[in-house]
Amino acid sequence: QDEEKWDFVLVSNIHEVGSEKEIKRKKFLDELSKKGFTIKKIEDKKLFYGVRAPKQIFRKYQWLLRNPDSRLQNSDVHRDVPVTTRIRIVNFILQNTMTPDLEKLPDLMKKKVFEATFPLHEKEEVREFLKEKWARWRDIFCQQPIEKIRCYFGEKVALYFAWLGWYTYLLGIAAVAGLVVFVAGITVFNSSQVSKEICEASNTIMCPLCDQKCPFWLLSDTCTYAKVTHMIDNEGTVLFAMFMAIWATVFLELWKRQRATVVTNWDLYKWDEEEEELAMELINNLQHEPRQYQHSYFRSTIILLLVLVMIAVLIGIAHALVIYRVIATALFTQSNSEFLREQANTMAVMTGAVLHYITIVIMTKVNRHVALYLCDLEKPRTFSQRENNFTVKIFTFQFFTNFSSLIYIAFFLGRINGHPGNYVRIAGKWRLEECHPSGCITDLFIQMAIIMLLKQTISNVMEYLVPWVAHKLRKQQRPRKRSMMLGEEEEAEDPCKRQWLSNYQLNEVNTFSLFDEFLEMVIQYSFTTIFVAAFPLAPLLAFCNNLFEIRLDAIKMMRLRRRMVPRKANDIGIWLQVLEAIGILAVIGNGLVIAITSDFIPMQVYKYMYSPCMTENSTGVDCSTGYINHSLSVFRTQDFEPYTKVPEMLPDFVRDEIKEYRDYRNADDYSYTVQFWHIFAARLAFLILFEHVALCIKLIAAWYVPDVPQSVKNQFLDRKHSNLRKELRWVMPQKVL
Repeated sequence: QDEEKWDFVLVSNIHEVGSEKEIKRKKFLDELSKKGFTIKKIEDKKLFYGVRAPKQIFRKYQWLLRNPDSRLQNSDVHRDVPVTTRIRIVNFILQNTMTPDLEKLPDLMKKKVFEATFPLHEKEEVREFLKEKWARWRDIFCQQPIEKIRCYFGEKVALYFAWLGWYTYLLGIAAVAGLVVFVAGITVFNSSQVSKEICEASNTIMCPLCDQKCPFWLLSDTCTYAKVTHMIDNEGTVLFAMFMAIWATVFLELWKRQRATVVTNWDLYKWDEEEEELAMELINNLQHEPRQYQHSYFRSTIILLLVLVMIAVLIGIAHALVIYRVIATALFTQSNSEFLREQANTMAVMTGAVLHYITIVIMTKVNRHVALYLCDLEKPRTFSQRENNFTVKIFTFQFFTNFSSLIYIAFFLGRINGHPGNYVRIAGKWRLEECHPSGCITDLFIQMAIIMLLKQTISNVMEYLVPWVAHKLRKQQRPRKRSMMLGEEEEAEDPCKRQWLSNYQLNEVNTFSLFDEFLEMVIQYSFTTIFVAAFPLAPLLAFCNNLFEIRLDAIKMMRLRRRMVPRKANDIGIWLQVLEAIGILAVIGNGLVIAITSDFIPMQVYKYMYSPCMTENSTGVDCSTGYINHSLSVFRTQDFEPYTKVPEMLPDFVRDEIKEYRDYRNADDYSYTVQFWHIFAARLAFLILFEHVALCIKLIAAWYVPDVPQSVKNQFLDRKHSNLRKELRWVMPQKVL
């Protein structure tokens, strides 16, 4: 029965006898035969070649990489290698077998000599267990069988699921905290003094929001918007941002412990990837010489410049989105529908967010091609080095694609647009957007909510539907005619044929299949930590998404895709450094959101310097009373720019009445007031303080939670000790003699 187990299947179209492709295919299969491979051919609409490696290949592997601890008693050489290791070795040999024309399998695949290569989903009990107990929607809250995943898909996939499970588990805590902050915001919804003042300001007239058709408006018109803003922008948000910075650190520290425990159980803690790769090369070809390490400053400089050009393009796209929003606002304000005129700003932000999502989808594909091209320029030494380089580049590109528009809304919107009578304009025509009188944080909230919801709903539905539909379509194409004609010879069908065909009909996997899942989760992790101060519900959305994501990935791997080539690993690789970088960006990002985007600092400055509590020593009043009036500046209507069409007045007001806008400027020459500089200094002081405190807490947390559990250290200690005692036993008797 074991003889019928095939390690790999190669699929090829049926080429004409004597054609170039047929000759190339024969040469390749001959090379495999020389190495002792058994090859079985089955013909259907395509040609299927099953390959099985000879036993001595695995013996060599076991001998070369036997555990250094067991070098003395050579016990584990006679045991069979696990299926995952078998597939990995055979895949390596297939990929690196050279034909006399100096072509390897990837070259032959490009030339369409072979169409597909894949290991088989076997009918083993591990697979049945995983299908029943793991790749099902009903197991959404169950523990994952990491050990079984490792036995079937190899260590790298098992570590991905272990990491994803751990991340989701800890997201639960962050989600609860975020929900508490959000609910607390809703309970103070109506009681905030600031929104009360906005709602009562029925005689404060504000400057028009556009040049042509916009009227003067009353501050009290924006009552609801102000309440929503104070629901997000309150003291709780500051604490939550602090909490998330600590959470990100503790999560990574606890993950390092978790990983150390898991990997020690697998006996891979001190596994060396380089040694493994060299051993495989030698098994494949004894004459192999390793590629030396090289570094070229010239090449690195070129790549750095190209990366910077790409980043500039991505920032340019963010600028285009800004210009879209400015023009959309101008067009909406001139529309005939009253609803569009009144909600022009919100509509522009929402359509802008949808457009931003579309650019993310498109640029993700472009970024991948650019990152691959840059990796080819770098000529990395090994596959894992290439993967690391690719990871860093694509993450950088994706980060700018996803976040440049958010960075603009958070830190630039409404701060660079001038003031009435002297607006900053695009192409001298369109005014840049302004912030709402109650702050910009709601715009950031809307943008984040729309992007996260779209990413999680549309992207996940597509991620599941596309492979599912593709699988169903491939099944439909299954040729049934021949078996009908062979009615009387039904029993003559090869048992392998059905299995190989059903595996061939599954969707193909490539080296990036797992990489894509990781990238998606790491970008999501950025969303949940970097601007979390503006969107406390982000961890909750991510938590709900991940519960489905785990099962979705499991179903895709078990039921819809061919088997992945297992890969050995003892950690999640360079992703850990990426996650640590995001943790630091999260501290900076949240510090900036609270210092610059939120109204938290101007409110505190007002309370402790200008409020009635300070000036009149009156204790009975709320200290933020009068804040709104304090944050508005006055403007004389005769100072409007010549091409601003001054709107019709509200009937009760005199023509040269003074109007108001949100800024700290003097009434006579529109220069900044002392309060502006006070607030500016307070913002900087807060930013420096927040970041240093948060980074110190991160360092303390990292020190407090050891990376490696003591039990793991003790295990290694005992092992070293017993090995040294064994060595001594060899020496002692000789001395006695």
